[in-house]
Amino acid sequence: MDASFWHQRWQNNELGFQLDQPHPLLCQCLPRVLCKQQKVLVPLCGKSPDMVYLAQHLPVVGAELSAIACDDFFAEQQLPYQRHATGSEVCYQSEKINIWQGDFFQLTPAQTVGCQLVYDRAALIALPKQMRQQYVAKLKTLLGQGAELLLISVEYPLHEKAGPPFSVDYAEVCRLFANDKVELLAELDQTGKGFARRRFATGYLLERAYRIRLC
Repeated sequence: MDASFWHQRWQNNELGFQLDQPHPLLCQCLPRVLCKQQKVLVPLCGKSPDMVYLAQHLPVVGAELSAIACDDFFAEQQLPYQRHATGSEVCYQSEKINIWQGDFFQLTPAQTVGCQLVYDRAALIALPKQMRQQYVAKLKTLLGQGAELLLISVEYPLHEKAGPPFSVDYAEVCRLFANDKVELLAELDQTGKGFARRRFATGYLLERAYRIRLC
């Protein structure tokens, strides 16, 4: 899955993954991971309202491929910002939320300095299987040992639907973070309700929140 797929989604306003309110599992589980973190990194952030909720607690550093998503976020949230280019990427900078617009896999530790918490609600599940280990390796390069993730995954019968969002179950989370500490915090049964704005005709649909400490 290449960048053109996601650029086309934003250009065509095909945003079935987009929520209008902060994710309920974020609201439920964030207090479990808040400690002494300085900033929170939100990979593949889109224009998620989760960033506004997170910014009530910590400064937010987002990473997003689409310029449309970045422009829409600040316009819809009515947040003043400055926009400046740094190398191959553009930084949208506001008081508490900065978004790097460009390829997440090209981010450097200097761009995420101070981030010791990652919030992932729509990054891992947006990636095909062959890219997920690369994504985890990139997180570890950016944050290093001792950082924590609040990961929200989605699970459904693989034979019933093709992603994205892709089904990433507990067993795969444990494999991806085999050398790290994985804790299941909460579960939300969305069977018959769908994923964000989309309706899934699947036998079951679960969203699960994990706390993961990088070792």
